[in-house]
Amino acid sequence: MNVHVPSSKCWTLAVHAGAGAMARGGLTATQEAGARQGLGSSLDVGAVVLEAGGSALDAVEAAVRVLEDDPHFNAGRGAAFTFDGTISLDAAIMDGAARAAGAVAGVSATRNPVRLARAVMDLSPHVLLSGTGADEFSREQGLEQADMGWFSTRERLQNLQELKAGKLDGFDIDLKYGTVGAVAMDTQGRVAAATSTGGLTGKRWGRIGDSPLIGAGTYADNRSCAISANGAGEYFMRECVAHEIGARVRLCRCSPAVAAQAVLAELAEFGGVGGVILAAPGGSVDWIFTTPGLYRGRVTSQGDRTVSIFGDEP
Repeated sequence: MNVHVPSSKCWTLAVHAGAGAMARGGLTATQEAGARQGLGSSLDVGAVVLEAGGSALDAVEAAVRVLEDDPHFNAGRGAAFTFDGTISLDAAIMDGAARAAGAVAGVSATRNPVRLARAVMDLSPHVLLSGTGADEFSREQGLEQADMGWFSTRERLQNLQELKAGKLDGFDIDLKYGTVGAVAMDTQGRVAAATSTGGLTGKRWGRIGDSPLIGAGTYADNRSCAISANGAGEYFMRECVAHEIGARVRLCRCSPAVAAQAVLAELAEFGGVGGVILAAPGGSVDWIFTTPGLYRGRVTSQGDRTVSIFGDEP
């Protein structure tokens, strides 16, 4: 999918909430309707920011916060459980204009981890904070806290129980409940990206995936594009997918879609699957994925709006 918006005064926004084995008939009507509504709400909130002349950075943060609050997705409320039955959240945000970034990993008490990632970027000298230190920083900044009762859902707990009973793959290769993210271009032609996740069901030993790693699951550069990734994180880290796509756009002068297709093809050579959403300063907005489905949506200032799940949707 590729949409190009030629005017520099226009804006674009794309969101994702999981690349995986979604196929028609594989979701209940309630699950499908809820996911589509959640994606649409995320687009609505981000579009309000952009239509008012707000920054791409503010728009992606706002869009991801909506997805974090939606229990249909694996980020914030509705996040996957670790093997020990706890919640461990990761998030990142990046500004393509200044190439400033903030990220958190293994946090457990901030209602919206993307807000904490933004605070790390804006209010600390660091890029990535983790664990108890990140939780302490969150409290110091006065961010809204939440307990296990907010994050926990019956369905995710059932996923953990099934995994422990040997009914699910510990690596979650189906990726049915995925990371969320957003990319945007604002009316000034600036791009930004944000990503948030609960990680893998049953993850152990403080495992961290690609989402909070700048250059792996999240990247933004006004010289190329903004990227938010979703998929098998261990592979995305080894390929540095997000940065690699941006570098190909900048140095090889190819389109974001062409660059993403090439990088995901390389990823597939050693078993990695997933998808990316991309927004470029020139106005193009794309998504590329190598899984049967991707929870996705996009909206532009030209009135172009799409919410999709399955690979065969136009």
